[in-house]
Amino acid sequence: MLRNIKELEDYAIGATDGAIGHVKDFYFDDDAWAIRYLVVETGSWLFSRKVLVSPIAIGKPDWMQRLLPVAISKEQVRESPDIDTDKPVSRQHETDYYAYYGYPHYWGGEGLWGEGTYPNMLLPGCEGFGSPPASREEGDCAHAKREEARRRDDDPHLRSCNAVTGYHIHATDGEIGHVEGLLVDDQTWAILYLIVNTSNWWLGHKVLISPAWIQDVSWFDSMVSIKVTQQAVKDAPAYDPAETLDRQHEMKLYKHYGRPGYWADAEILETDLHR
Repeated sequence: MLRNIKELEDYAIGATDGAIGHVKDFYFDDDAWAIRYLVVETGSWLFSRKVLVSPIAIGKPDWMQRLLPVAISKEQVRESPDIDTDKPVSRQHETDYYAYYGYPHYWGGEGLWGEGTYPNMLLPGCEGFGSPPASREEGDCAHAKREEARRRDDDPHLRSCNAVTGYHIHATDGEIGHVEGLLVDDQTWAILYLIVNTSNWWLGHKVLISPAWIQDVSWFDSMVSIKVTQQAVKDAPAYDPAETLDRQHEMKLYKHYGRPGYWADAEILETDLHR
């Protein structure tokens, strides 16, 4: 299911032995457009220190209680690498973080999470929320290790979701609005849509734009350029936050823009995984 990232803020994070804190922000990878970390404010028990929690650790959420359970302890969080969340997170920071928790690197493969689609699949034999049982052949592991080594010094390109909110959206022929939010898949943690508010442009409605249609992002100018026209956006199906975004609505959206749906590849992958 798709969730508005703003609605996930202030969700409680529950460790195996008690509450850790509340979500205040998310860091996403601007290459894959996937949430890599939740920024959690710990509160008084850890001097209000902000810590990073990977989606790898998240179990089945309790949406009614606004709770995300994680498979780590408060002691692990207390002793985790101290990363200044107000500064860019380097690949070395990530390497230290993953080594501390014993996670395989998400950049060690061609999938969204290593060789797989779900964050839980990075843990051998783990069947976490939304993911099938993970398994790797010996050759896959060797390939993953090569990828990890090759990309060890890459710039991770991690961005704050809070910071991106408000960015101007430019079509091929002019401005169309601004980013009001992001829709994330609550199983893969992939960002599937930018919610664009067009009211400042033509008193219009909210529309959805896929990251796949982005041509360029100017982080300095706080501007996102997309490969669609103003008229195409104006005529696009309206997005109503009060309604559940189902596959039928998505198909209508992709048909309008003349783009192939992302779910075709995902369904093929799911079929292969369950064979």
